Amino acid sequence: MAFSSYFLFVALLVLASWQATASDPSPLQDFCVADNNSRVLVNGLVCKDPKDVKAEDFFLAAKLDMPRDTKTNKVGSNVTLINVMRIPGLNTLGISLARIDYAPLGENPPHTHPRATEILTVLEGTLYVGFVTSNPNNTLLSKVLNKGDVFVFPEGLIHFQFNPNPYKPAVAIAALSSQNPGAITIANAVFGSKPMISDDVLAKAFQVEKKTVDWLQAQFWADNHN
Repeated sequence: MAFSSYFLFVALLVLASWQATASDPSPLQDFCVADNNSRVLVNGLVCKDPKDVKAEDFFLAAKLDMPRDTKTNKVGSNVTLINVMRIPGLNTLGISLARIDYAPLGENPPHTHPRATEILTVLEGTLYVGFVTSNPNNTLLSKVLNKGDVFVFPEGLIHFQFNPNPYKPAVAIAALSSQNPGAITIANAVFGSKPMISDDVLAKAFQVEKKTVDWLQAQFWADNHN
Protein backbone atom coordinates (compact mmCIF):
# COMPACT_ATOMS: atom_id res chain seq x y z
CA MET A 1 0.00 0.00 0.00
CA ALA A 2 2.86 2.39 0.89
CA PHE A 3 4.54 1.67 -2.47
CA SER A 4 1.27 2.36 -4.34
CA SER A 5 0.86 5.69 -2.54
CA TYR A 6 4.46 6.63 -3.32
CA PHE A 7 4.01 5.70 -6.99
CA LEU A 8 0.84 7.82 -7.20
CA PHE A 9 2.66 10.76 -5.59
CA VAL A 10 5.55 10.50 -8.08
CA ALA A 11 3.12 10.26 -11.01
CA LEU A 12 1.27 13.38 -9.86
CA LEU A 13 4.57 15.20 -9.37
CA VAL A 14 5.72 14.34 -12.90
CA LEU A 15 2.38 15.49 -14.31
CA ALA A 16 2.58 18.78 -12.40
CA SER A 17 6.16 19.33 -13.59
CA TRP A 18 5.15 18.70 -17.20
CA GLN A 19 2.34 21.24 -16.89
CA ALA A 20 4.75 23.77 -15.41
CA THR A 21 7.05 23.52 -18.45
CA ALA A 22 4.34 23.37 -21.13
CA SER A 23 4.76 27.05 -22.07
CA ASP A 24 7.80 29.34 -22.29
CA PRO A 25 10.29 28.36 -19.57
CA SER A 26 10.81 30.74 -16.66
CA PRO A 27 14.08 32.73 -16.69
CA LEU A 28 16.88 31.58 -14.40
CA GLN A 29 18.44 35.03 -14.24
CA ASP A 30 17.31 38.68 -14.30
CA PHE A 31 17.22 38.69 -18.11
CA CYS A 32 18.56 36.89 -21.16
CA VAL A 33 18.72 39.46 -23.96
CA ALA A 34 18.71 37.67 -27.31
CA ASP A 35 21.99 37.62 -29.21
CA ASN A 36 20.74 37.85 -32.79
CA ASN A 37 24.28 37.51 -34.15
CA SER A 38 24.90 34.10 -32.60
CA ARG A 39 24.98 31.05 -34.89
CA VAL A 40 24.22 28.68 -32.01
CA LEU A 41 20.81 27.03 -32.44
CA VAL A 42 18.79 26.51 -29.26
CA ASN A 43 15.12 26.30 -28.32
CA GLY A 44 14.69 30.05 -28.20
CA LEU A 45 17.58 32.47 -28.58
CA VAL A 46 21.08 32.56 -27.13
CA CYS A 47 21.74 35.11 -24.37
CA LYS A 48 23.92 38.14 -24.97
CA ASP A 49 26.74 38.70 -22.47
CA PRO A 50 25.11 40.70 -19.62
CA LYS A 51 28.05 43.15 -19.73
CA ASP A 52 26.98 44.11 -23.27
CA VAL A 53 23.30 44.66 -22.45
CA LYS A 54 21.92 48.18 -22.92
CA ALA A 55 18.59 49.88 -22.25
CA GLU A 56 17.93 49.81 -26.00
CA ASP A 57 17.67 46.01 -25.80
CA PHE A 58 14.40 46.49 -23.90
CA PHE A 59 13.04 49.37 -25.99
CA LEU A 60 11.30 49.88 -29.31
CA ALA A 61 9.89 53.11 -30.75
CA ALA A 62 6.94 51.13 -32.09
CA LYS A 63 4.54 54.08 -32.52
CA LEU A 64 1.63 51.92 -31.39
CA ASP A 65 -0.41 55.09 -30.96
CA MET A 66 -0.47 55.51 -34.75
CA PRO A 67 -3.18 53.93 -36.97
CA ARG A 68 -2.02 51.18 -39.33
CA ASP A 69 -2.97 50.69 -42.98
CA THR A 70 -5.82 48.18 -43.27
CA LYS A 71 -6.21 48.45 -47.05
CA THR A 72 -3.18 46.36 -48.04
CA ASN A 73 -5.00 43.00 -47.79
CA LYS A 74 -8.44 41.58 -48.52
CA VAL A 75 -9.36 40.81 -44.90
CA GLY A 76 -9.16 44.47 -43.83
CA SER A 77 -6.92 44.20 -40.78
CA ASN A 78 -3.35 44.88 -39.78
CA VAL A 79 -1.58 43.08 -36.92
CA THR A 80 1.54 44.81 -35.55
CA LEU A 81 3.31 42.19 -33.42
CA ILE A 82 5.98 43.18 -30.90
CA ASN A 83 7.82 39.97 -30.05
CA VAL A 84 11.38 38.88 -29.28
CA MET A 85 12.41 39.53 -32.87
CA ARG A 86 11.57 43.21 -32.34
CA ILE A 87 12.72 43.59 -28.70
CA PRO A 88 15.64 41.25 -27.84
CA GLY A 89 15.07 41.83 -24.12
CA LEU A 90 11.85 39.79 -24.32
CA ASN A 91 13.89 36.59 -24.62
CA THR A 92 12.84 34.08 -21.90
CA LEU A 93 10.28 36.51 -20.43
CA GLY A 94 7.26 34.72 -21.93
CA ILE A 95 5.31 37.72 -23.17
CA SER A 96 4.63 39.72 -26.33
CA LEU A 97 2.22 42.39 -27.54
CA ALA A 98 0.18 43.22 -30.62
CA ARG A 99 -1.83 46.14 -31.92
CA ILE A 100 -4.64 45.10 -34.27
CA ASP A 101 -6.33 47.61 -36.59
CA TYR A 102 -9.63 46.71 -38.28
CA ALA A 103 -11.17 48.48 -41.24
CA PRO A 104 -14.97 48.83 -41.31
CA LEU A 105 -16.18 45.23 -41.77
CA GLY A 106 -12.56 44.08 -41.47
CA GLU A 107 -11.51 40.96 -39.63
CA ASN A 108 -8.57 39.15 -38.14
CA PRO A 109 -9.52 35.81 -39.73
CA PRO A 110 -9.67 32.47 -37.92
CA HIS A 111 -6.19 31.55 -36.69
CA THR A 112 -4.34 29.94 -33.81
CA HIS A 113 -1.32 30.78 -31.68
CA PRO A 114 0.43 27.44 -31.11
CA ARG A 115 2.49 28.74 -28.19
CA ALA A 116 0.38 31.37 -26.42
CA THR A 117 -2.81 32.34 -24.69
CA GLU A 118 -4.07 35.78 -25.79
CA ILE A 119 -5.89 38.46 -23.80
CA LEU A 120 -7.39 41.24 -25.92
CA THR A 121 -8.92 44.61 -25.06
CA VAL A 122 -10.81 46.92 -27.40
CA LEU A 123 -9.45 50.48 -27.55
CA GLU A 124 -11.84 51.86 -30.16
CA GLY A 125 -14.98 50.58 -31.86
CA THR A 126 -16.80 47.26 -31.56
CA LEU A 127 -15.61 43.72 -32.24
CA TYR A 128 -17.39 40.40 -32.60
CA VAL A 129 -14.91 37.82 -31.30
CA GLY A 130 -14.87 34.13 -30.51
CA PHE A 131 -13.02 30.84 -30.32
CA VAL A 132 -13.88 27.21 -31.04
CA THR A 133 -13.18 24.38 -28.61
CA SER A 134 -11.35 21.22 -29.68
CA ASN A 135 -12.88 17.99 -30.99
CA PRO A 136 -15.37 16.43 -30.62
CA ASN A 137 -17.63 19.28 -29.50
CA ASN A 138 -16.20 22.20 -31.54
CA THR A 139 -18.28 24.62 -29.46
CA LEU A 140 -18.21 28.28 -30.53
CA LEU A 141 -17.85 30.71 -27.61
CA SER A 142 -18.38 34.25 -28.89
CA LYS A 143 -19.09 37.75 -27.63
CA VAL A 144 -19.60 41.30 -28.92
CA LEU A 145 -17.00 43.58 -27.33
CA ASN A 146 -17.22 47.32 -26.92
CA LYS A 147 -14.55 49.86 -26.01
CA GLY A 148 -12.79 48.82 -22.80
CA ASP A 149 -14.02 45.20 -22.86
CA VAL A 150 -11.58 42.29 -22.48
CA PHE A 151 -11.67 38.74 -23.89
CA VAL A 152 -9.34 35.75 -23.54
CA PHE A 153 -8.43 33.23 -26.27
CA PRO A 154 -6.96 30.00 -24.82
CA GLU A 155 -3.67 28.73 -26.18
CA GLY A 156 -3.86 26.78 -29.43
CA LEU A 157 -7.60 27.24 -30.08
CA ILE A 158 -8.94 28.69 -33.34
CA HIS A 159 -10.20 32.24 -32.79
CA PHE A 160 -11.13 35.40 -34.69
CA GLN A 161 -12.11 39.06 -34.41
CA PHE A 162 -14.51 40.90 -36.73
CA ASN A 163 -15.50 44.56 -36.90
CA PRO A 164 -19.27 44.54 -37.61
CA ASN A 165 -19.48 48.31 -38.14
CA PRO A 166 -19.64 49.19 -41.87
CA TYR A 167 -18.64 52.82 -41.24
CA LYS A 168 -16.09 52.99 -38.39
CA PRO A 169 -12.73 51.26 -37.85
CA ALA A 170 -11.78 49.45 -34.63
CA VAL A 171 -8.53 49.04 -32.68
CA ALA A 172 -7.46 46.46 -30.11
CA ILE A 173 -4.36 45.63 -28.09
CA ALA A 174 -3.50 42.04 -27.27
CA ALA A 175 -0.98 40.51 -24.88
CA LEU A 176 0.28 36.98 -25.54
CA SER A 177 1.93 34.56 -23.14
CA SER A 178 4.99 33.80 -25.25
CA GLN A 179 7.99 35.75 -26.53
CA ASN A 180 7.21 34.14 -29.91
CA PRO A 181 3.54 33.06 -29.98
CA GLY A 182 3.40 32.12 -33.65
CA ALA A 183 0.30 32.44 -35.81
CA ILE A 184 -1.36 29.94 -38.13
CA THR A 185 -4.09 31.53 -40.25
CA ILE A 186 -6.37 28.64 -41.13
CA ALA A 187 -7.32 29.62 -44.70
CA ASN A 188 -3.72 30.53 -45.58
CA ALA A 189 -2.35 27.29 -44.18
CA VAL A 190 -4.94 25.03 -45.79
CA PHE A 191 -5.38 26.66 -49.19
CA GLY A 192 -2.16 28.66 -49.53
CA SER A 193 0.47 26.15 -48.43
CA LYS A 194 3.67 25.75 -50.43
CA PRO A 195 3.65 23.24 -52.03
CA MET A 196 -0.12 22.95 -52.20
CA ILE A 197 -2.01 20.23 -50.37
CA SER A 198 -3.51 17.77 -52.86
CA ASP A 199 -6.99 18.85 -53.95
CA ASP A 200 -8.05 15.21 -53.51
CA VAL A 201 -7.21 15.51 -49.81
CA LEU A 202 -9.00 18.84 -49.34
CA ALA A 203 -12.05 17.88 -51.40
CA LYS A 204 -12.50 14.82 -49.19
CA ALA A 205 -11.89 16.77 -45.97
CA PHE A 206 -14.31 19.60 -46.79
CA GLN A 207 -16.81 17.41 -48.69
CA VAL A 208 -16.77 19.67 -51.76
CA GLU A 209 -15.92 19.24 -55.42
CA LYS A 210 -12.27 19.44 -56.47
CA LYS A 211 -12.98 22.48 -58.65
CA THR A 212 -14.04 24.38 -55.53
CA VAL A 213 -10.74 23.51 -53.87
CA ASP A 214 -8.83 24.48 -57.02
CA TRP A 215 -10.56 27.88 -57.03
CA LEU A 216 -9.71 28.49 -53.38
CA GLN A 217 -6.09 27.49 -53.92
CA ALA A 218 -5.85 29.93 -56.83
CA GLN A 219 -6.69 32.90 -54.57
CA PHE A 220 -4.02 35.18 -53.14
CA TRP A 221 -3.89 34.48 -49.40
CA ALA A 222 -2.39 37.65 -47.96
CA ASP A 223 -0.70 37.85 -44.57
CA ASN A 224 -2.11 40.57 -42.30
CA HIS A 225 0.81 40.37 -39.83
CA ASN A 226 3.56 43.00 -39.82
